[in-house]
Amino acid sequence: MSGSSEMTRSQHHDGEVDADVPVDADDAVDRAVAAFRAGEPVCIHDAADREGETDIVYPAHGVTPDAVRRMRNDAGGLVCVALPDQVADAFDLPFMQEELDHPLAADHELGYDERSSFSLTVNHRDTFTGIPDDDRALTITKLAEAATDPDGFPFVDEFRAPGHVHLLRAAPGLLDHRLGHTELGIALAEESEVAPAVVVCEMLDDETGGALTPADARAYADREGIPYVEGADLVARLG
Repeated sequence: MSGSSEMTRSQHHDGEVDADVPVDADDAVDRAVAAFRAGEPVCIHDAADREGETDIVYPAHGVTPDAVRRMRNDAGGLVCVALPDQVADAFDLPFMQEELDHPLAADHELGYDERSSFSLTVNHRDTFTGIPDDDRALTITKLAEAATDPDGFPFVDEFRAPGHVHLLRAAPGLLDHRLGHTELGIALAEESEVAPAVVVCEMLDDETGGALTPADARAYADREGIPYVEGADLVARLG
């Protein structure tokens, strides 16, 4: 609950980490908000009984080619941009599951949620192939610009589909309706008063190929000076 202490790792000057140093949950959320306001990333763990994954999450307006490189190399999952429901509505962005007219889309049961947030994939029209770090950074920052003025931004003129940046559509009620990284990230962006568009990328383990454990994700965050926050603490504070 908000204000409680969570057990997390802290880093010593020699680079070693402790797993039993208490960190106040409110402080973790405060640090996440401050990072977003500065255009910097945070690491968010959704929940052990959900995906059980930690994502590197950036405010989309702050993404640079170096940030895309970090997500490729240090996280390894899909680089996706989450948008609020009302922004997706303004751009006529569907849930991909509802648009697919193919037998593969008929049975889409998920083990971690009722539905997927995936919408279209896009490139900005000024990119070449759309996949290099600078191309994706351009697409992402332009999506942040679009999200700040969804009714006035010429979305179709600026973007093309399919592309190399996956769009995610947040639930209408955000944390009241769904507790995915999509909604957690958008709620954090709203609290931070930055453009309502966030980049999420799952952190994977190089050795196992599975999701990076929360302990290892916390250790990475400590080494890199990135705030780490539990989804439950974001929900308690922002939900």
